[in-house]
Amino acid sequence: MNVQPIISIVMVIFNMAREIKRTLHSLTSTYQVDVSGQDYEVVVVDNGSSTPLSVDYVKSFGSNFNYHYIEDALPSPAPAINFGVRQSRGRAVGIMIDGARILSPGIIKYALQAFRTFQNPVVATLGWHLGPDLQNHSVLDGYNQQVEDQLLASINWPKDGYRLFEISALASSSKEGWFMPQAESNCLFMLRETFDNMGGYEERFNTPGGGLVNLDMYTRACELPDAELVVILGEGNFHQIHGGIATNVSETMNRALWQEWQELYFKIRQKEYTVPLRRPDHFIGHMPQQALKWVLYSAEIAVENLTG
Repeated sequence: MNVQPIISIVMVIFNMAREIKRTLHSLTSTYQVDVSGQDYEVVVVDNGSSTPLSVDYVKSFGSNFNYHYIEDALPSPAPAINFGVRQSRGRAVGIMIDGARILSPGIIKYALQAFRTFQNPVVATLGWHLGPDLQNHSVLDGYNQQVEDQLLASINWPKDGYRLFEISALASSSKEGWFMPQAESNCLFMLRETFDNMGGYEERFNTPGGGLVNLDMYTRACELPDAELVVILGEGNFHQIHGGIATNVSETMNRALWQEWQELYFKIRQKEYTVPLRRPDHFIGHMPQQALKWVLYSAEIAVENLTG
């Protein structure tokens, strides 16, 4: 009997053979704690990589892993995400717009708990960059894939996935930590019905990498009056360096891209993009020792904002 998974995790990849091995491993039921492969499925959508993966390779991570290659891929990942959701079977979906992100070991466990606890949760995770600083900065000081490989080896990853907190910096979209509003979530969960009612990812964001499409999706989710925003504490997604459109270019180039993306956002939404002001309604999770410094940091930021 083919059991319907509770969650379908839809991940988009493009020319990231080095990074995808780690990302897929971080989604296995041997790495993720207290979950079964029957609880979730992983739908990998390859958005036109020059060298496709094989179905057998993806399946080697688990029978709940599936792979789809898009021949006539568009520059934006938005159509690929919507395609992947249509191929999936779960009652809820988890969207990873960037397949270069390693997950910490409890994300699926706590996402499942959120769907068992709340009626219509939008479940967000915070993002980190591997390395000593935002990768836009650290690449200027020599940070590259070889340095990153050595860094991951230094914590003996994947033996203890929570040690990722020791070698990472908060992404700019999550810069104020767990207790303040964030700009996006690179591993975002919601009911399939909620995703469908929102119309999925907006495919008019058609630039390479999608521009502000992921931020747009998160903003629209935060604006849903009947959804409860749940943030997972003590967990995160960790970006590997791979020459990403926004994360691995200079600040000058990043500012130029942001200007272009904001112009497209205004054209589509008829308003300027701003970070949603919604704070989390609920928290779910735990606090591994390696993440304690980030809890302290998050609390200090929240107190400053509340008293300032």
